[in-house]
Amino acid sequence: MNVKLRVLSVGALFFLYGLSDAQTTKTDTADTKNIEEVVVLGYNRTSTKPKDVTANTTVTSEVLENRPNVSFLNSLQGSAPGVTIASNSGSPGSAKIDMVIRGISSISADTEPLVIIDGVPTGANQFRNLNSEDIESISILRDAAATSIYGNRGANGVLLVKTKGGKYNSRLKLNYSMMTGISVMPSNKFNIASAQDLLRIQKNNGVLLGSTLSDADIVNYPVNTNWEDVFFKEDIVQQHNISTTFGGENASVYSSIGYLEQGGLVPNTNFKRFTFRNNITGRSNDKRFSYSAIVGLAYSSRKQLNQETNSGVNANVVQNPLLGAFIALPYTAAGQYGSGRDLFNAIGTNSGAPGNFAYILEDNLRGDQSVFGRFNETSIFTSATTSYKISEDFTLNNRTGADVKIGNSMAGRHPNGYLSLVVAATNGTEYGGSETIGNTRELNFTTVSSVNFNKTFGNHTVGLGAYLEYNKIHYLSSFQTQNGLDPKTFAIGQGRGYIAPDLVKDIYIPTVGADKITAGALAYFMTVDYDYADKYGFIGTLRRDGNYRFAPGNKWGTFWSVGGRWNIDKENFMDGGFFDMLKLRASYGTQGNANVIGAGDDTNPMLLGAAIVRDLNVVGNGYSNTSGFFVGNIANPYLQWEELSQGNIGLDFKFLNNKLEGNVDVYRKDTDMLYYNIPSSAITSQYQYRGNYGSLRNEGIEAVLRYNFINKPNAKFTIFANASYNETTITKLLIPVTSGSLLLEEGGTLQEWNLVPYLGVNPNTGNEMYLDSNGNVSESALDKDRRKTGKNYFPKYQGGFGFNSEYHGFTLDALFSFHAKFWRSDNQLTWSLNPAYMRAGYNVSSDLLNAWTPDNRETDIPSLNAPISAITDRLLFDASYVRLKNVTLGYSVPRRFFSEKSVLKSVKVFVQGENIVTWSKWRGYDPEGLGTFPLGVYPNPRTFSLGANLEF
Repeated sequence: MNVKLRVLSVGALFFLYGLSDAQTTKTDTADTKNIEEVVVLGYNRTSTKPKDVTANTTVTSEVLENRPNVSFLNSLQGSAPGVTIASNSGSPGSAKIDMVIRGISSISADTEPLVIIDGVPTGANQFRNLNSEDIESISILRDAAATSIYGNRGANGVLLVKTKGGKYNSRLKLNYSMMTGISVMPSNKFNIASAQDLLRIQKNNGVLLGSTLSDADIVNYPVNTNWEDVFFKEDIVQQHNISTTFGGENASVYSSIGYLEQGGLVPNTNFKRFTFRNNITGRSNDKRFSYSAIVGLAYSSRKQLNQETNSGVNANVVQNPLLGAFIALPYTAAGQYGSGRDLFNAIGTNSGAPGNFAYILEDNLRGDQSVFGRFNETSIFTSATTSYKISEDFTLNNRTGADVKIGNSMAGRHPNGYLSLVVAATNGTEYGGSETIGNTRELNFTTVSSVNFNKTFGNHTVGLGAYLEYNKIHYLSSFQTQNGLDPKTFAIGQGRGYIAPDLVKDIYIPTVGADKITAGALAYFMTVDYDYADKYGFIGTLRRDGNYRFAPGNKWGTFWSVGGRWNIDKENFMDGGFFDMLKLRASYGTQGNANVIGAGDDTNPMLLGAAIVRDLNVVGNGYSNTSGFFVGNIANPYLQWEELSQGNIGLDFKFLNNKLEGNVDVYRKDTDMLYYNIPSSAITSQYQYRGNYGSLRNEGIEAVLRYNFINKPNAKFTIFANASYNETTITKLLIPVTSGSLLLEEGGTLQEWNLVPYLGVNPNTGNEMYLDSNGNVSESALDKDRRKTGKNYFPKYQGGFGFNSEYHGFTLDALFSFHAKFWRSDNQLTWSLNPAYMRAGYNVSSDLLNAWTPDNRETDIPSLNAPISAITDRLLFDASYVRLKNVTLGYSVPRRFFSEKSVLKSVKVFVQGENIVTWSKWRGYDPEGLGTFPLGVYPNPRTFSLGANLEF
């Protein structure tokens, strides 16, 4: 905190110096020019808004700056139509962020969009090492006219990220921005029972401690622990950035240094990041040769729970504090044991006794002294671009870049932690604990060369381009696990305290492993652009793509797109008309999805499925536990990428003297050759294998509106909104999923909920009532009674809205985001409303106080002894929500207070909130996320911060 105060004090001194040196009053002046908005299309191709044929949205740096988010994806939420962004974890630096453009286009292949940073494709969509303050703009490409140029990697949409640069002939500018704030827990509506409530519920059911106490004893019970306060806490977030820009006649520079620190809501979780960026642009004196050189360096470290990467512990009551916060017994006191050894000495191996798991979770959160997880990542991003004009019409271009990620991890259990001690005692060994050290290196290399032709003949403008692109990825990983650690000498990540293996007793045996993958892709393609008199335009793309993953004969595919526009406002019959701009556009094209295996969080999809077209054997135990070889994969040499075709019709408009502007797009996207299950003869030992069969369709509409109510020098007010609707339908499937809670069938939607209808509580018996398959009321829910609901967990509607305002230096901006018409089953609430968990020694919801009894017949809570079904729609919730995503109130000191001699040139201070309030029927912390049965999910925090931007 002292450091932060010193930083603020230095800023205040600069501010006071700037004001005191303002000896003359200056009047704010600005030259207003009509500058057409530039649309970035990738591969050095740009357009202006009136001439753009594609469906795309550009998000500028103003939306991203000063936001307390590690990844810029969190800041994009609600800012663009047709883009679903859902954060499935609030753990600092988490990679659990789903991004879907125009609906889920595959059943089992990867569905994340391709992200290009300064012309270089990236690997996994985590971006924790990219500083949002360095981003100038993000273009989100959605239709085939925009994405087909990316061939078999652009099927799920494309994000073009452009970082900031300097300007020619500009003075030296030094900028410092700082932000500090606090992250707090959102609220939930589980109504978790207090000690008195839980004891009363136990007494009502005649079980456990509550059944032994009188009413007076329950009312006066001395312990009432709120375990949420034990397992969750507020924490600090802070960010500091220094950047400089300057430019001469033929060179310009942008450089920045950044630091971000975000504490976690759960103790011993956090994220820290250092970044450096240097972007240089230059040109020759005759302007025929131009170049750019970009270097971005970053180092980040994070501490995270085992649950973040190991979903197997989500339901583990002794390893997941995100679950324990709800089910720990409130009539047990926290903080009873100072160490894992103290706890082990007290309870021994009796970890399953009622309430003991809470103490184990407390011990786990001691981090380096119990269960630890440290993850460091170094990233190096480089890009070099050259362009040379051979003549006025022909230009040669090359862009070469590399994205390097080096990861180190140290995770395990300290030998002094309770879990290590109890495992050692159970196994009869002297030493417990384990440490796994992992190392990964990944290089993504890309080079693109092109020759471009552009010429104007009277009213005709023609552009042609020929391109060659080469991608190469090298990946190497290794790990070592030591089982058995000496608590006297063990030090995390230093290889100390390792117990020598005992081969006789088969204990303390270490394990090692390694993996190496080389992946690649090659493509050549051409583009054509044509414009006539700014009225009519046409673009076309033809691309030939090759990918390392597939067998000869299927390595190459061809993709194409065409698009056209009609600027109706340019027609003579529109002279003096209502519209300032009216443009109709249409496009159709094909794309491919070569990433046929869905990538997990933090994983580059290009590295997966390297051997899917080969026969593979695995080692295992068979009959009578005899070791042998087994078929692990049946080669499918005919396997290929999924094929997508997409049509789009759009309308762009501006009227009322450019006050009202917007666009509407209607699309249909068909996926064919789905990567899914194919029947196989049982003689192969496998009843099915992976191949290409099946298709699905996404159809939808997108709309954007922006209205400038007031646009004066000292007063501005603008409202904006975007919304989209998407419907997904499976049109062909060879092996459907016709049973269970989630269906995949022809004519249905993806992951359709299949549940028994719940009718409420029988007032005569207290049992749950259901609608059986014959339409009768029943108190038994059977599999045959399940119904197709037409519902799934993908939002049909999504978007955002808000306003930007300014008045005499004060600014107030607000952004709301929403997702609608998607349904999720809340496992956490299921546990909380099931009396069986109460009888097993866990806490539950106080809603059970209203359980059915002969004297309380009119209730929606079944009897405490009633059987509870897990296959009904009782706890299937419409998770639709509207969220006040961000509010920022700022003040910019008028420039008249600063003279030419002032050290400070401008000052802006601001306060803001992120994820402030959410309106939803969902009872958990956060309805956000594309998961099915959320349990023990790390909540996304609410963050409140203040900061300042200073320009020198």
